[in-house]
Amino acid sequence: MASNFLESPADASAVPFSRPPATPGVHPQVGFCGLGAMGYFMARNLANSFKSQLPPLLVYNRTAAKSQKLLAEVGASTVKVASSFHQLATECDIIFTNLGNDAAVTSVYNEFEKALVESPPTKAKIFVEMSTIYPTLAGDLDRRLSSYPHTHFISSPVFGVPLAADKALLLIQMSGDYRSKQEVAFLLVPAVGRKVIDLGENVKKAPALKLIGNGMVMGMNELLAEMLTLGEKSGIGQQTVYDLIKEIVPAPGLVAYGNKMVNNLFDGSQGFSIDGGIKDASHVCRLSAELNCPMPAIDNTHRSLITARAIHQAQVVAGTQQWDILDWSSLIASSRVAAGLNPFDSKVSGLI
Repeated sequence: MASNFLESPADASAVPFSRPPATPGVHPQVGFCGLGAMGYFMARNLANSFKSQLPPLLVYNRTAAKSQKLLAEVGASTVKVASSFHQLATECDIIFTNLGNDAAVTSVYNEFEKALVESPPTKAKIFVEMSTIYPTLAGDLDRRLSSYPHTHFISSPVFGVPLAADKALLLIQMSGDYRSKQEVAFLLVPAVGRKVIDLGENVKKAPALKLIGNGMVMGMNELLAEMLTLGEKSGIGQQTVYDLIKEIVPAPGLVAYGNKMVNNLFDGSQGFSIDGGIKDASHVCRLSAELNCPMPAIDNTHRSLITARAIHQAQVVAGTQQWDILDWSSLIASSRVAAGLNPFDSKVSGLI
C-alpha cells in the first residue's frame, strides 16, 4: 500500500518512522470524511499532494455543498465526491476523518461499521481519526474496528487553527498500529502537517496529548485575558500590556490570541469556535477528575468560556450579536464583565 513516490519531508526528523517499502503497481485509494473549518483545508492539501500519482481523493461530507465546493476548487482529476459513508468505507484503503465532536465521530464510525459488516475487507484498510475526542472513545473505536478482517485504527489529532491547516503547518500526533502509522505518516507530511509525534501503539495516548496541549493553550488564554483586563482597569491600557507580552513572552499563541482579544476579533468562523473550546475544556476536566489530577486553571477557563457563551446567546436572543459564532478567545468577556467592562468591545467604557 506504500506510496514512495509522494513528496518526502524536507526535515527527515519530521516523520519518526522509516518509509515503508513500496509495492509496485499498488496505488491506494484514499478517502476523507468531514470538510469543516479544519477538514476542508486538510482534504484539499492532501488531494493536491497526490499530483496524479494516486487516484483522486474520495471525499464525503454530510453537507454536500462543501464537497462540491472542494471539487470545484481542485477539479475532478484531484477529488471525487462519494455518495455515502458506505462508499467511502468500502472503496477506500485509507480513510481520514476530521469531525466536530465525539457524538459526530461516533455517528460516522457507526455508519462505517455497517459498511464493514456488509462488505468485510479482503485487504488492509486503515481508519485515521483526526478529531479532538476523549481518549476512551479512541480505545472503543480501535476495539470495534479491529474485530473486522485486515482493519486497523489510528488516532491522529492535530494541533493548529484553520490558518495552519490552510498552510499545511499542523502538528500531528499519532498512536496505533506501527505499520499503519508508517503508511499514513508519509501521506500527511508535508502535505497536511509539518511534523508527526509518535505516541506508541496505545490509541488513547494521542487524544490524551491533544487534550493536554489544548489545556495549555486555554489556560494561557485565561491568564492572558485576566492580565489584559487588569491592564485596562489600571489605566495602563490593554495595548500596553499586549506590547509587553510581545517583548517578554513572545510565544506565537500568546501573540495571536492577544491580538484577537485586544482588537475584539471574536469571529469564530475564522478561528476555533467557543463550542469547541467548551467541549475540549470539559474533556480536560473529566480527564483530570478520572486521574485525580486537579487542574484549577482549566476549571476557571471552563467557567469563563461558558460565561462568554451565555452573554453571546443573550445577545442573539436580543438580536444584538456581532458574530454568529464566537471564537474561544472571547472568553475574555468573563473577565471584562466581572471588572465592569463591556464583554466584547474593549473600546467601550462600562457595561451595556
